[in-house]
Order: sequence, then structure tokens, then C-alpha cells
Amino acid sequence: MDGGAIQSRRYLFLQGMATQFFAELGRALARRGHVVKRINFNAGDSLFWRVPGSVSYRGTLDEWPRALEHYLNEWRISDIILFGDWRPLHAPAIRIARLRGVAVHVFEEGYIRPGWITLEQGGVNNNSPLPRDAEWILQTARTLAPINDGAPVLSSFRARAVQDVIYNVWGWLFGWRYRHYRTHLPTHPFVDYGFWIRRFMRAPSTRRRAAETLRTLVSDGRPFYLVPLQLDSDSQLRINSTFGSLAPAIDMIVTSFARHAPVDALLLLKEHPLDNQMIDWEAQTIALAERLGIRDRVRYVAGGDVGDLMQRSRGVVTINSTSGLLALSLGLPIIALAHPIYSLPGLTFQRGLDRFWREATPPDSDLVDAFRRVVADRALVRGDFFSDDGLALAVSGAVTRLEAEALGPLALWSVHPSIVDVVDEDAVVEAGGAD
Repeated sequence: MDGGAIQSRRYLFLQGMATQFFAELGRALARRGHVVKRINFNAGDSLFWRVPGSVSYRGTLDEWPRALEHYLNEWRISDIILFGDWRPLHAPAIRIARLRGVAVHVFEEGYIRPGWITLEQGGVNNNSPLPRDAEWILQTARTLAPINDGAPVLSSFRARAVQDVIYNVWGWLFGWRYRHYRTHLPTHPFVDYGFWIRRFMRAPSTRRRAAETLRTLVSDGRPFYLVPLQLDSDSQLRINSTFGSLAPAIDMIVTSFARHAPVDALLLLKEHPLDNQMIDWEAQTIALAERLGIRDRVRYVAGGDVGDLMQRSRGVVTINSTSGLLALSLGLPIIALAHPIYSLPGLTFQRGLDRFWREATPPDSDLVDAFRRVVADRALVRGDFFSDDGLALAVSGAVTRLEAEALGPLALWSVHPSIVDVVDEDAVVEAGGAD
């Protein structure tokens, strides 16, 4: 076997991002002697996977579990690889894999960014297998070296945007081949693109207003709390928080600030850099501040460096954004309004938002260092999905991690009998079908 792979595995790839990462990872695993299979769910999936061993699934979501059972049996799959454990097609696949003892490897964008991608077995974010135990983290970290970021790994927004457009346009052109497929996104990509065009046209004036807001903020010298907003479409916000969308989160934060924050403090809400501005969050925020009588204490900005703003802030309020890990690394007081992997005593404020404004203290620096070491060792791979150098680094690291995990138990769960013991071959062929 080329390169001395530990043992041959049988990998099934499901959906990834609009990037060549999964295809390159599949090729690398095949070169190592592993069996690589893929199920495409739309034309975009097919375009971004030019590797032998794929089939197209053209059935409904209800028919999907039965079809998946068929492919797991036929190909004798040992491992499933996918991006995002929350997607409608992936959630039932993970449940079936648990029952069958098939290992599931979940990719996501990095808990620490830039320069890292997330790879965990079984699930990520709220479903991460990492213990939420500070003592375990401290003990485990003692065996680990400090994080070595190495040379900078830069991403490319241009490459990300171009590949996303290609993926979705191709999917639209040949959508007739996958008539049952429905996107997992809350907004259709073409609607999203329309608002991005409008955002680009407004960019010069947006940058000017952001620069003026930040200049005024710095020259004013008043202490401020920072709220790095998440995307309204963020699955972690919609699925893994009680808010369901961004509006109620903004309402809760601004209202609590008005009632409980020190009167000398300001509140700065920073728009997510990938927000398409379909919803005018600034107008909603300012209108709320006016109703609460604190218009002069609330700022909103659609630009600026989040790290620089954090360093100037008195503390950070987030829902479950990965920006919380940046705040921790900077030693800032932080509260998470949901339950991200870093929401632990000693890291985040645990006594509620109303008390945070006056009582929050910096995190335990030893625990922060330990947590970052453990996350990097157990849940991250160096690299990027959208730059050439980052892609090569991510593929190499992912292969190493996947083969290392093959040395352990086949999966994190006990093996149980198959959900579908007898599969109707005709039903599967009708629902799916090979390329």
C-alpha cells in the first residue's frame, strides 16, 4: 500500500462544501489504498466530484434512509465522511451509522480561524464528543505541546464566491436530473446572490460609514462591549440555540444592556463579514435602542477587524460563534448565550447576561491555553477549504487524522443491528440510481 497506510478502510463521502476539498481528499485516500465511494445529491455535487466510484441519489428525503442502508450494505462501508452534521440528508445518515457501528467523520469550518478546519468523529459543535469538563481538559492538555500555527494559511473569499456560484448555477441548469433535491439553506442561493450584488454596490458608502463609526468610538474613549453578530442563516444559531434567528438575540442583548449595563458604557454590534444585508440589522438595532432610550449608547458597524475591536472592548457577548474562541485567546471576559464547546466555568461567564455587564471577569488563562491545545489536537486540522496551499495542507492533515482514528474503535457508539434488515432492491434503484 502506497505510503504505508495503517489499514484499508471503506469511505463513503456525502455532501461537502462548494470546494475541491472532498474530491482531493477522496483521491488522497484512494492513493493510500482505501476504497472511496460517493453519493451525489445534486448536479453541483457531481460537478465537484470527479473521482471514480460515485452514484447519484434522486429520491426523496423520506426514501433516503432506506437507500443509504442499501449502499452501506453493498459497499461494506466502514466510515462516512460529510460536512455539517445538521443537514437534512446528514442527520438521518448519522443516526443510521450509529446503529450500524459505522464511523462518521464530520468536517466544518474551523473552531479556530483562520488556518484551521474542524474534523471530529460523530459530530461537531453541540454534538462534539469533546468532554465539557474543565479538569479533564487541564489534565489532557498536560500531555500536549503548545499550539503551533506555523506559517499563515490564508483563505480566499474570491475563490469561495466563484466556486459557490459555479456549484449553484450548475445545480440549477441540471436540476431536472434531481427533481426531489431541496437545498438545506434557508434562502435560495440566487436570492442570496442578488443581495450580495446590492451589497457590493453599496460597499464604498458602507466602508465610509464604518470607518467614521470606528473613529468616533476610538476618539470618544468610552468603554464598550462588543457583540460579533452571526449570520441569520447560521445553523448554530438556528438549530443549536434557543433563539432560532438573529432578531430575538439582538433584542435580548440590547434590552439587557439598557437595563443592567454601567451607564458610562457603550454597546457595539459588529455585522458578520459574510452577511448579505438582506435584513437591515442596523436599522432594527437602532430602532430598538431608540425605543429603550439608549440611542446614544448603541453603535452598529459593518466593518472593522474583529480582533482589534475585541482588544479595545471591555467584554464580548456572543451566542455560539467561533469568535468566542478568539475572545478567550485574548483574555477577554465573554458570555455565550447558547452552549458552544467553549461554554465552560472558568472560560465563559456563567451567571447570566444581566449580571455579565457588571460582574464579568477575564477567563482562567491556564484553562484557556489548555482548552485551545485540546481542541487543536482532538478537533482541528491545519488548512483551508479555498486556497491552494490551505487545501493541500488540509488534505494531508485529514488523511493523517483519519488513518490515526482507524487504529481506535470503529466508531464512538455500540454496534446494533441494521435499521433495515431487508432492503427492497427495486425501491432503492427507483429512489437512487448509479451515474
